Amino acid sequence: MNQTLLLTLALAPLVGSIIAGFFGNKIGNTWSHRAAVAGVATAFALSVWVLKLVVVDGESYNQQVYQWLQAGTLSLEVGFMVDALTAMMMVVVTFVSLMVHVYTIAYMRDDDGYTRFFSYISLFTFSMLMLVMANNFMQLFFGWEAVGLVSYLLIGFWYKKPTAIYANLKAFLVNRVGDFGFLLGIAGVLMYAGSLDYVTVFAQAPAIAEQTTQLFAGHDWSVMTIICILLFIGAMGKSAQVPLHVWLPDSMEGPTPISALIHAATMVTAGIFMVTRMSPLFEFSETALSFVLVIGAITALFMGFLGLIQNDIKRVIAYSTLSQLGYMTVALGASAYASGVFHLMTHAFFKALLFLGAGSVIMAMHHQQDIRKMGGLKKYMPITYWTALIGSLALIGFPGLAGFFSKDSIIEAVHASQIAGSGFAYFAVLAGVFITALYSFRLFFLVFHGKERFDTQNGHLPHESPATVTVPLILLAIPSVIAGYLIGDMVFGDFFGSAIFVLPEHDVLKHVGEEFHGAFSFVLHGMSQLPFLLAMAGIATAYYLYMVRVDLPAKIQQRFQWLHRILENKYGFDSFNQIVFAGGSRMIGQLLWKVGDQKIIDGAVVNGTAKTVGAISKLVRQMQSGYLYHYAFAMIVGLYVLLTYFVV
Repeated sequence: MNQTLLLTLALAPLVGSIIAGFFGNKIGNTWSHRAAVAGVATAFALSVWVLKLVVVDGESYNQQVYQWLQAGTLSLEVGFMVDALTAMMMVVVTFVSLMVHVYTIAYMRDDDGYTRFFSYISLFTFSMLMLVMANNFMQLFFGWEAVGLVSYLLIGFWYKKPTAIYANLKAFLVNRVGDFGFLLGIAGVLMYAGSLDYVTVFAQAPAIAEQTTQLFAGHDWSVMTIICILLFIGAMGKSAQVPLHVWLPDSMEGPTPISALIHAATMVTAGIFMVTRMSPLFEFSETALSFVLVIGAITALFMGFLGLIQNDIKRVIAYSTLSQLGYMTVALGASAYASGVFHLMTHAFFKALLFLGAGSVIMAMHHQQDIRKMGGLKKYMPITYWTALIGSLALIGFPGLAGFFSKDSIIEAVHASQIAGSGFAYFAVLAGVFITALYSFRLFFLVFHGKERFDTQNGHLPHESPATVTVPLILLAIPSVIAGYLIGDMVFGDFFGSAIFVLPEHDVLKHVGEEFHGAFSFVLHGMSQLPFLLAMAGIATAYYLYMVRVDLPAKIQQRFQWLHRILENKYGFDSFNQIVFAGGSRMIGQLLWKVGDQKIIDGAVVNGTAKTVGAISKLVRQMQSGYLYHYAFAMIVGLYVLLTYFVV
């Protein structure tokens, strides 16, 4: 593995982005998307080759590319660390991105910003690759901020749409909150390790773990706990964990390909990847692990509830993403890092599939997104139907599909964990299985089954999407079925090697793996366990409510209006933020404007100075009468005063 290979891999999407962005108007739409697709396709092909070098040939890479800045003993560098964790992430990111690029050719073909869109999504891919390939905190932060910036541009791509502008500003500001914590965590690493290089910092982790500091007088805090919690606050922003989750559902205001790209394999998984990469630090703080575990459990359960009452097809899937990110975070808190990133991988495939399937439906419905105005689309869109069914079954953890293996391994790992909060987390991930199946098949039945509730009077019936849409759906459906069978190597084997560090007392996957006897045995065992029964109960409930007793959901909503109102208000997070933070900021702004600007600066300083000069001038002007005898008298008095002073 050489530096040229890795540089070509990382820079290929950037070249495609530059061509589409700067020369798109000259070369036209076709050559713009060809350049962007070629760049990402090159990155994907090289990522597969790198994965082969790492997994099959046993190679790895950790070197500096160039030195950016030398400040005293601190060296800020751009460098690559490529191990099994990085290689897996590179393949997932580039594959999903390639599918989104191809899909975008049809989805955005009539949009005025066609070339600009391809430039953005290629730049997004480059940013994510720089993040996952980093071998130091400086480059990690660069990729971290770059994906945040490009997501701002993508969510607000339709900049003439007020809701899109509100959504991208909201995403940007909420992520800045998380990034402030992340930056403080990196500062803590630099302060106590004296370096930003991963290997150097990780080697000092045991020594850092023994140090304490006093945030408040008389109370000692573990330095490692503070650093890890601050780093995780950054992950809470990027990976949309409670309470920094509020930006993600609103990001649905962007075009559908962006929903797939942001919510499947790129931005929202950056936090999961980062915590996994930082496992040598997190393992030395059980307090931080418990914090991660509880936050993830709250997100997994309570964000799933919100998916039950959504009627926008993309928002249902968005809340599903929030819930599944909670599952991944729970795995990290239980020290089951391999399960967490395994679910990251499988989730990337079936969630991208579901979002792109939703986009296919939206195209067929002439950009109608309300699932209450759909129904009966199975006969019109067979490819979209079957791929959406695969994605939905994978999402709920149906035995044999990818989501089953990754989700069940997380549930088993949490059950085996002894870390504080693991009992609540186990209940949350179990209950989440039923909730996931219920909202997933509520969506599926309302969209593809039942009576047709859309307008057919204009004669434009729904129809299957073109090949540039259906081919990515089929290609994403394949790993959504078969990827789970890698569980033996990736979760219970030594696939990740030294890329993930787990202390022996935290190694829950080793305990669970003692009962693992192959993927097929895992499936048979899972079919007798509570998660499978809960998933089937969720499907049955959805079928009864939305296919048999279609009048019942409205009655339940009426009966539990108070609960529906709570869910509809999203537990009040948006209202709280609007009143406290947005309202508080406006109030502070008003105070600074009226008191600071108008009264102090304009009133006292600027106008006050002018008034003072005017008053003095008015006084002096009284002395300038123009009469000679007045001036003579003043001279005599002045002379008398001076003589008296000198004589005395």
